[in-house]
Amino acid sequence: MARRMNRFSASSDDSDINLTPMLDVVFIMLIFFIVTATFIKQAGIDVLRPDALTDSAKPLVSVLVAIGPNGDIWIDKNKVDPETVRAHIERLHAENPKGGIVIQADRLAKYERLKGVLDAARGAGVTEVAISTED
Repeated sequence: MARRMNRFSASSDDSDINLTPMLDVVFIMLIFFIVTATFIKQAGIDVLRPDALTDSAKPLVSVLVAIGPNGDIWIDKNKVDPETVRAHIERLHAENPKGGIVIQADRLAKYERLKGVLDAARGAGVTEVAISTED
């Protein structure tokens, strides 16, 4: 007695789905998005920004610098010495030279500390520097 094989039987070798091309495409897309992504360095603390009558959005921001109410400077979630602010800005700006710097100064922060950070950014060769305000 010969056993008859149905063409829709489960023992057929042609029923496998090859996932390799789909996985290749997914990995290539993942690599593309990782390489082209722009990462923003967070400041590290929340500040109460001053109000402003005129403001505009900054499209390219690569470094956020926060100045706390007691004068502490935070860059990339680390408290920074005022003397080393320029070196930190140079390093982070070199990672993304197209982006600018936004300074988030607290309402109670001293103007001298803000001026020091602005001078450090200009000394590092960054021309796109902005001060963050509330809407």
